[in-house]
Amino acid sequence: MRGSLFYLLSLATLIVKTGAVTTCNATKSCPEDLPCCSQGGECGKGNYCLGDCNPSFSFDIDSCMPVPVCKDSSTKFNGYSSKMLNEYTYLGNVSSAEWLYSGNVIDYDDEESLILAMPKNSGGSLLTSTRALWYGKVSVRMKASHLAGVITAMTLFSGVQDEIDYEFVGADIEKVQTNYYWQGSLNWTNSANITVDDVFDNYHIYEIDWHEDHITWSVDGVVGRTLFKNDTYNSTTKEYRFPQTPSKVHLSIWPGGNATNAPGTIAWAGGEIDWDSTDITETGYYYAILNEVNVTCYDPPSGTKKNGTKAYKYVDTDGFSEKSVMITDDEVMLGSYNGTGNDPMLTTSISVSSSSSSSSSSSSSSSSSSKTSSHSSSKSSTSSSRTTSSSSSSTPRSSSQSSASSVTSTGNRAATDIASQSNSSSSSATSSQNNASVINVTNLLTIFSVIVGYLI
Repeated sequence: MRGSLFYLLSLATLIVKTGAVTTCNATKSCPEDLPCCSQGGECGKGNYCLGDCNPSFSFDIDSCMPVPVCKDSSTKFNGYSSKMLNEYTYLGNVSSAEWLYSGNVIDYDDEESLILAMPKNSGGSLLTSTRALWYGKVSVRMKASHLAGVITAMTLFSGVQDEIDYEFVGADIEKVQTNYYWQGSLNWTNSANITVDDVFDNYHIYEIDWHEDHITWSVDGVVGRTLFKNDTYNSTTKEYRFPQTPSKVHLSIWPGGNATNAPGTIAWAGGEIDWDSTDITETGYYYAILNEVNVTCYDPPSGTKKNGTKAYKYVDTDGFSEKSVMITDDEVMLGSYNGTGNDPMLTTSISVSSSSSSSSSSSSSSSSSSKTSSHSSSKSSTSSSRTTSSSSSSTPRSSSQSSASSVTSTGNRAATDIASQSNSSSSSATSSQNNASVINVTNLLTIFSVIVGYLI
């Protein structure tokens, strides 16, 4: 029974290795020249400093960029892929997109939805909201994936690794696991299951209702679990180990049963993943299907310090609790891939604007506007329709982007697990036979130009 932490490994790390990686952890903060600590425990700048940048392991409290405040939203994923931006080229212009992607996403017109695809030997795919919420309600109408070793997840996740989630273990499609974690502290007794009718074939609405004093997990409007903050009090440390910091929404599919993972991870995931299953041989990928996401924001805690309305920002290191967060008007967008929270507008010789990021993203996003296969009620016909959708679409992602898909990990995976996930992600670049991994040379050159700019 484990919860999921999302280790976000950068595109440069996965594709271009020019030297030793500078790491960060509880005993080693990032240096001033690479001040931002990613969830993968690597130091960097640029988009390392956005989103889930971990302020507790970064150079100082200002290294990570402030996070855009919550805004009520409703997203229907019908023909939506072109509206998302690539996570690795995004600079923080929150007005340009509500969702970021890494990996392979494909429009699925037959069900007016979006496919999160996991091609053979890849690290999976991830959607991340560009805004965080600080208490609120999130509901997702979706179908999870299936089969041993395949994990689908819906997660609220903060920079200091507070986490609330649903995790779907593909080997058991009649239940969903619920978990919560406080600042990445492992406690596997935090998990509890909710019985659900076939999470793979049926759409269900999964909801997390997060209040200051309790959390509820509901499926199709029925509460399946409630956690009270008072029940998380640790008398030794005299603190509530309750998720309480601004968190982004993550939706993902990833290979928990990859053969290179730790034995405990594989066992939790239901066994090793079969990279030659029918999903892979007939459809080209394992998949989860997203139909709709709704976000309702709640008021920040009473007594919250404010000098603006634009962003959440950590202003002290005293426990990184909700009391450490302030609402400000600080900048949330970087000026370049060399920028950091300490100097957001720092420029480089190669600067890619948010608009060009959007263009690059749009050119590589998947579209399935034309479908040529007949769609019957049989499962095989549905798979055929998905295959046609993938092959007839305009390059869902280039192989370089697929290989750089965010690695989603379970519990607090050891560094060896992170490295092995990276290796499996990199191997997806050799899977050009997969419909969702066709190399788009233009996009590949764009990505490498970004990397060059990042390294200068």
